[in-house]
Amino acid sequence: MGIDKESNIAANIQIGPTDQGMVRIYIEAEGGIELPLDFDPEEADEIAEELRAAAEAARAMGAAPKKRR
Repeated sequence: MGIDKESNIAANIQIGPTDQGMVRIYIEAEGGIELPLDFDPEEADEIAEELRAAAEAARAMGAAPKKRR
């Protein structure tokens, strides 16, 4: 599966600070999968920038006229 392919997996995501001064992205998916991902604040800023850029690109794709066949 690539990053640009649809998935039928449902998951919940939580984001917040840890007591160790890290930023945790916690993902809980079907089948009992729990994935805590900890990042230092600088890495979290980089991830936030990537999310913003991806959202902007996705908006641009959605606004593009669709080709008729």
